[in-house]
Amino acid sequence: MGSISQWAIRRPLVTLLVWLLAVIGVGALALVAQGQFNDSFSLPNTQSALAQGLLEEVSPQQANANTATVVWSPTSGSAEDAPVKAEADAFLAKLATVSGVTCITSPYGTAYGPSCPKKEAVKVPFPPGTPENFQKQVDDAFANGTTDITYPDGTPESVEQQLNELLAANKAAKEATSTISADGKVAYATVTFTGAGPAVANPEQADQFVALVKAASTPTLQVGATGQILTAADSSPGASEAIGILAAIVILAIVFGSLIAAGMPIIVAVVGLIVGQLLILVIARAFDVASFAPELASMIGLGVGIDYSLFILSRFRQDLLAGKEPKEAISIAARTAGRAVLFAGSTVIIALLGLFVLGVTFFYGLAIAAAVTVLVVMLAALILLPALVSLLGKHTLGLRLPWARHPKAKPFETSAWARYGGVLQKAPWLFALLAFGLIVALAVPAASVRPGFPDNGSAAPGTPARIGYDLMSQGFGPGVNGPFFVAVTLPVPLDDTALGTAIRELAATEGVAATVPNEAMLPLYKMASIGGKDSPYSQSGVITSVLVRPTTAPDDPATNQLLDRLRDQTAARIAPSGAAIYVGGTQAVTQDFTTVLMDVLPLFLLLVIGLGFIALVLLFRSLVIPLTAAATSLMSFAAALGVTVAVFQWGVGASLIGVATTGPILPFLPIMVFAILFGLSMDYQVFLVSRMREDWEAHSDNREAVRFGLAGSGKVVVAAALIMSSVFIAFVPTPNDTIKLFGVALASAVLIDAFVVRLVLVPSLMSMLGRANWWLPGWLDRILPRISVE
Repeated sequence: MGSISQWAIRRPLVTLLVWLLAVIGVGALALVAQGQFNDSFSLPNTQSALAQGLLEEVSPQQANANTATVVWSPTSGSAEDAPVKAEADAFLAKLATVSGVTCITSPYGTAYGPSCPKKEAVKVPFPPGTPENFQKQVDDAFANGTTDITYPDGTPESVEQQLNELLAANKAAKEATSTISADGKVAYATVTFTGAGPAVANPEQADQFVALVKAASTPTLQVGATGQILTAADSSPGASEAIGILAAIVILAIVFGSLIAAGMPIIVAVVGLIVGQLLILVIARAFDVASFAPELASMIGLGVGIDYSLFILSRFRQDLLAGKEPKEAISIAARTAGRAVLFAGSTVIIALLGLFVLGVTFFYGLAIAAAVTVLVVMLAALILLPALVSLLGKHTLGLRLPWARHPKAKPFETSAWARYGGVLQKAPWLFALLAFGLIVALAVPAASVRPGFPDNGSAAPGTPARIGYDLMSQGFGPGVNGPFFVAVTLPVPLDDTALGTAIRELAATEGVAATVPNEAMLPLYKMASIGGKDSPYSQSGVITSVLVRPTTAPDDPATNQLLDRLRDQTAARIAPSGAAIYVGGTQAVTQDFTTVLMDVLPLFLLLVIGLGFIALVLLFRSLVIPLTAAATSLMSFAAALGVTVAVFQWGVGASLIGVATTGPILPFLPIMVFAILFGLSMDYQVFLVSRMREDWEAHSDNREAVRFGLAGSGKVVVAAALIMSSVFIAFVPTPNDTIKLFGVALASAVLIDAFVVRLVLVPSLMSMLGRANWWLPGWLDRILPRISVE
C-alpha cells in the first residue's frame, strides 16, 4: 500500500478523479444489483433446523409464510359485540389496501385481500341413501363447530357414533384454533404478505401498515400488532451519523486547532462510508444480510474511518511542525502511520471474517458487510487522505483556532503525557491493581448473561408491538407469543395411533398449556388423506405437525427448561410408539444458536487471538507484549459485556438511554463485539507500543520507552477513543434495539480498552516487567522476518 499512497501524493488530482469514478461506478452497480435485506438464518445440524425442514414438507406455504398479526380488544364488553365487529372489519378492510397484503383472515368469517385461499369443507363419508337435508344439517354443524343434530329414524348406531366423534373433534378444533379468546375479550386476524420467510418489508409498506394500526386504536378499542414487518417501520436513516460526525469535528478541532484539518478526516471517512454502504447493497444480492447490517457497518466504518485519518494526519502535523515540507511530511506519515493503519485495519477485517469459522450463515452477510466497509474507509485513509493533503499542502492546517495560532513542536520528554508516564512508574503495581479491580467490577454482571432474542414484550409500552404482545398474552396465555412447532414423524403413513401417543405425551409434559391438535381432535386425523389441500400430513404421510403452547412467556427461563424436557424426557416416552419428535420455534432456535456458538467459540478465539498474537510477535519481536495484548483484550471484552448486561438485562441506567424494558442479550452480540473489539484494541496497542519499540531500539531503556510511547501516541489514542465512542454512543438513541445494544456494548468496550487498559494497565504492567517485555528466544529471533510498522 505504501507505493499506492506515494503515487496518490504525487498525483493528487488523478487520485481524486479515480475516487469520483469509483463512487459513481459502485453506485451504478448497487442500483443494478438492488440487494434485499432479510433476517433469516439457518443452523445446520441442529434439531430446530431439522424441525423446520420437516414442517416445510407438511405445509411449504405455511412454513414459509410472510405474515403478521393484528389484535384488538374493546375497553368494555366483548370482541364479538356488533359495534366492535363493525369497527374491526372496517379496520381490516383498510389494512387490506396496504401494498403487498395478499390476504387477511378475520375471526368473524370475512376474508379480505386478492389472494385468500378457500378452505375446503370437511368431507363426511355418508352412507348411500342418506337424506340430503340431513347431509346439509351435518355440513352446517361442521361449519359452525356445533354438535347438535337430529338423526333420521333408522340411522345405524355405528354411523351415529362415528358422526358424533367427528362433530366433537371438529368442535374441539374450532375451539383450539379460535382467534377469539375464551372470555371473548380479545380477537386477532392474520395478515399475509407477498414473499416468503422473514424477508424485510420496505419501509414505506411497513410505515403504512403501522400507521393504520395506530390509527385504529381509539378510547374504546385497543389495537396492536406483531410480526417482522414492525421492524422495518421507522427505519429511515436517522440523525445518528450526523451526531457522531458533529462530536468528531469538535474533538478533531481541539486536537488539530484547525477547522480544515478537523474536516478532512470527516470528509475522507464519509466518502469511504458511502462506497461501503453501496457495496453492502451489492453484497445483499449474494448473501443473506440482516436488516441492521447497514447501520452496524455505518457505526463501525465511521468510527474507524475517522480514527485512521486522525492517526495519519497527526503524524503529518508532527513532522510539519518539526520543519518538514508538506509533501515530505505526508510521505513520511503514509510510510509510518499509514503502515500502522494498514495493520490495524487488516486486523479488524481478519477478526470480522473470522466469524466464518462459526459456520452460521447469519454471520456471513454481517461479517462481509462490516469488513468491506472497514476495508473501504481504510483505503480512503491511505489513498484519498494523502492526495488531499498533498493538494492542500500547508493549508491542511488552515483556518486555525485561537489556541493553535502559533503551534510549536515540543520534545516528547517534556510533554504532559511523558509526565503522566512518570507518575504511573512511581507505583505501577498500584495503578495496575486499581485498573484490574475496576475491570473485574465491571465484568461481574457478565457472569449472569442470559442469551436470547428479544420479543415484543421488551418493546416500549404503548407501541403497536407491545400492545399486540400484551393483548395476545392476556387473551391466549403468555406462551402464545413463543410457541414450539413440533414435527412428528410416524412409523407408517397416517399412523393415528402413534400420533395420538405423541399428542398425549406432549400435552402431559410439565409446562405445556395446550397442543394443536389436541387429543379430542384425533378423529379428524383418522379421516384425513395424503395430498389433500388441507391435509395435515406430508406427501409421504409420515410427517405431521403439532403446535405446543407453553404456560410461560418466551423469555421466561422456564420456557427453556420446557424445551429441554420436550427434547429429552417427552421424546423418550414417545419413542416406543415408533414416532419421533423434533422441536422447533423461535426459542428452540435461540437455544440451538447459543449451543452452536459455544461449540465453535474455542476455534474462533484460537483463530482470531492466535493470528493477532502472531502478527504482534512479528511486529514487536517479543512474546510478552503480544501475550499482554491478547489477555488485556479479553479483559476489556469481559468488562464491556458486563456493562451491557447491567444495562439491558439488569436495567441499570436503562431509562437514561430509552430502554423501556429489560430482557435477554442477543446470542450473537458477544461474539460480534469481541471480533470488532479485538481489532480495535490491537489498533491502540500498535500505535502505543510501536512508539515504545522505536525508543527501545534507540536506547534500550524500558522505562523511558514506556514514557516515550505515551508521549508520542497517548494524545492520539485518547482522541481516537473519544471519537470512536462518540460515534457509537450517537447510535444509542436509535429505535432499533439491536443497534442500541451494539452501540452501548461497543462504546463501553472502546472507553474501557483505551482509558483503563491501554493507558493505565498496559503501561503499568510494562513498567513492572522491564526488559522482559522485549524478550524473544534467540532461535526464534533468527528465523522471524524483519517487519516494522513505524
